[in-house]
Amino acid sequence: MRKTGWAVSSGIESAGVKELHQPGSGPAPQEHRDEAVRPGRRPVGVRALKAGLYTAVALCLVTTMVHVALVFLHVAPSNPVSKRYGAQVNGWVYPLFEQNWRLFAPDPDSFNRQILARTARTEPDGTVRVRPWLDLAAVDNSAVDHNVFPSHTSQNLLRRAWSSYVEAHGGSDTARSERAVMLQKYLRNIAVDRVAAHNADGTFDFIQLRVVTLPVPPPGTAAGNRPSAPTEDRLLPWWKVTSHGK
Repeated sequence: MRKTGWAVSSGIESAGVKELHQPGSGPAPQEHRDEAVRPGRRPVGVRALKAGLYTAVALCLVTTMVHVALVFLHVAPSNPVSKRYGAQVNGWVYPLFEQNWRLFAPDPDSFNRQILARTARTEPDGTVRVRPWLDLAAVDNSAVDHNVFPSHTSQNLLRRAWSSYVEAHGGSDTARSERAVMLQKYLRNIAVDRVAAHNADGTFDFIQLRVVTLPVPPPGTAAGNRPSAPTEDRLLPWWKVTSHGK
């Protein structure tokens, strides 16, 4: 009986093993469970998204490092590297990333400047039509007055563009350096954008600027005693622009 019992028991165990490993009956439960736990390959879209994200992060880091290096060369004392790559450094820094100490040593203007612009357009019959002057400074001042949070663009963009233009050109309107040419285009493009926003007639072919400098009266000066004569009335030459104002 003990032998028969062993044979029966052995036969049951063998039959069980054969059923679990019969061809076509599927993998063993343990093997199936392992495959379910094993992660599959990510879809192509997910891999492409991650690759794009890594690329964007790398580009941002490289751009930040280049920006910091160029600004450092701009503010650092003169050295062989800044002298050799001065054109590239100035081309990156000016006019948007200019560095100065005016936050700690402010030098407020002692003059008020009216920056006016007018445009001209060539008509089909060959005549040139000149539009009246537009006071760009007055437009900026109106955007700043009674505004609790005035924009930096309204306060400083046009004023700083003119200051940089004067520093690069002096009393002449002829550009004698690459930086002077760049600042001339910068001032022109700002004026063109401002005029185009208020130009109901659309396109124009030429633009001209006029800058009237008025002294700031001392505090407590009566309105009737304030000087009205401008200290400078500078008329810039006509600048050619495209039909869209650039």
